[in-house]
Amino acid sequence: MNPETEIPAYPFSALVGQPRLQQALLLAAVDESLGGVLISGPRGTAKSTAARALAALLPGAPFVTLPLAASLEQLVGTLDVEDVLRDGRLRFKPGILARAHGGVLYVDEVNLLPDALVDALLDAAASGVHTVERDGISERHASRFVLVGTMNPEEGELRPQLLDRFGLSVVIANPADTAARQAILRARLAFDRDPQRVASEHAAHDAALARAIATARARLDAVELGDAALARAADLAHAAGVDGLRADLVMLRAARALAALDGRDAVLVQDVDAVADDALLHRRRHPAPPPAARPEAPPPPPAACSGGDGDWGALPPQPAGFETASLPGTWRPKA
Repeated sequence: MNPETEIPAYPFSALVGQPRLQQALLLAAVDESLGGVLISGPRGTAKSTAARALAALLPGAPFVTLPLAASLEQLVGTLDVEDVLRDGRLRFKPGILARAHGGVLYVDEVNLLPDALVDALLDAAASGVHTVERDGISERHASRFVLVGTMNPEEGELRPQLLDRFGLSVVIANPADTAARQAILRARLAFDRDPQRVASEHAAHDAALARAIATARARLDAVELGDAALARAADLAHAAGVDGLRADLVMLRAARALAALDGRDAVLVQDVDAVADDALLHRRRHPAPPPAARPEAPPPPPAACSGGDGDWGALPPQPAGFETASLPGTWRPKA
């Protein structure tokens, strides 16, 4: 396809009214070991559009989709034992996990996948490597990617053991009112009419986001986690009644990624507060405290509408309604 006529992905910086989703995706891109992002919401709320927009921020990153009917062998790859027996050479046939290395792996309706596939996905997302074993022969390969899973709660839930393995979780709602819907429709139709122009208008913002991710990745290990941040994460996890320590660790890693995105060398208590809801949402066992007692967080975002799920039949699947969003560090006041 001619690059001049190829339809670009919708700009990440143009996603409408979704600061929490944008933040979660950016943090997962900075630190892939977070375990990915689970996006829960109804059909047609731009979940796949956001994932594609994130992949476009990562230079040369593949965007790989896991089909709902995929087998475990298709996901993890396989070893050709016949080749080993014939000529002594081990040949690995890469699967989806290998193809997604360095990019974004998008899993729609993850709640409908067999548990074995979800386990393999989450293992690779958290560890960055995957081992394929067959008949006593094993092959280990890199598999670092940003995992983005989506689900519609009306179609079934994930088991708590699998929910806990996702790093961050964001709930997307339908547009709050008719004015929001109209704004979404206008922006969507503008993109349909001239996607190159819309992409050009946001090119500088997306380029800045791409640089911010690359810089944050490089400085991530040097960001310090102080006692105050650790204590805050432990207090919030304890108040939520979560099982185990995964929520605490995710909060601290996400807060570290946020500090790196903001260009700081140490995690603040405010960083932990900014990521806590998304780390605890799918793990919480105790009711959330009343709003006045909770750390400040962005309100639940109105969702952009995407045709990827088929309920906007006359419109193409990728574009969605959007408006200009802020660059890293501006979704909340900086300390």
